[in-house]
Amino acid sequence: MTNQNSVNQAGLKKTDFEKELNGKPISLWTLTNSNGLELSVTNYGAKVVSLLVPQIDGELVDVVTGYNNIEDYLNSGEIYFGAAIGRYGNRIAQGKFTLNGVEYTLAQNNAPNSLHGGPGGFHAVVWDAVQIDEQTLELSYLSKDMEEGFPGNLKVKMIYKLTNDDEFVIDYYAETDKKTLCNLTNHSYFNLSGEGSETILDHFLQINADGFLPTDETAIPTGAIEPVEETPMNFRKPLLIGSRIDENFEALKYGNGYDHNYVLNGERGKVEWAATVCSPVTKICMEVYTDQPGIQLYTGNYMDGSQIGKTGKAYLKRSAFCLEAQAFPDSPNQPAFPSVALSPGEVYRQTTVHKFGLLGE
Repeated sequence: MTNQNSVNQAGLKKTDFEKELNGKPISLWTLTNSNGLELSVTNYGAKVVSLLVPQIDGELVDVVTGYNNIEDYLNSGEIYFGAAIGRYGNRIAQGKFTLNGVEYTLAQNNAPNSLHGGPGGFHAVVWDAVQIDEQTLELSYLSKDMEEGFPGNLKVKMIYKLTNDDEFVIDYYAETDKKTLCNLTNHSYFNLSGEGSETILDHFLQINADGFLPTDETAIPTGAIEPVEETPMNFRKPLLIGSRIDENFEALKYGNGYDHNYVLNGERGKVEWAATVCSPVTKICMEVYTDQPGIQLYTGNYMDGSQIGKTGKAYLKRSAFCLEAQAFPDSPNQPAFPSVALSPGEVYRQTTVHKFGLLGE
């Protein structure tokens, strides 16, 4: 098993991540596969810290944003880099929802809405972590009844695995003792030219979606599903992310760029191809597969250069993108959207795969 006390290939040191928070120890884990890919994870927020994949000349490139020590994560103005998101990924309108006739109120941490499970969501807690083998890390957390305003004791388990097919796979599981909401995702920020590179607008993107969810000015879906055809939201064929990002289009103005949920063409419950992104610089491509109904494209529109990453580079506006596989935003308040309710006796399951390769392979 990897020597966790040494500096790993990403230059990260386990001791720089060792700290106790609310009585629970934080640390760093490193996974490697047979091809030399390397994934680093801290159990604070179950955050992906680094992900090294080979570029066209074989040199390993770190393709995710992050920091090289735990203090920077604890004090960062960007709290979602690489994080697990829950209980509810994305937004809930007005921070309110009703289950079994009872109205629940959440923190409006993205005023006037609730975002990503609230300020004390899964991104901000210490998970229990067990490294199963060199390629597998199991993370678990008990979210107690009414934590961040959500009912039920929710037991969550995630398996992070680096396969020998150069896939970073996340398997999610959750069970509750009271009817609740569950919509989990991962919020890694990617730049396939290498973290700290200045832009992702030159990346080619393809999304397997004929429709997207238009929103109001607070990023809450209107309830409609609109076709991407003949709009700048259309990525059904590979296109530069930056080719139409600043067009005079209502959705783009509301999101300050892309920050929208795409309605995937795949069958819910079946892991199918959702998106592909490629860098023209490194020729690294990432394919995303998921069993979720939607994927949120975010193009780092509110990054501003104030966050300094692992290698001392500033994370500039639109220098990273996210593709968050998930249920639709505000589903609890949108009866036409797929349900995110989880009842006792049921098991929430989700699988999302990030598969890496080279352009033209």
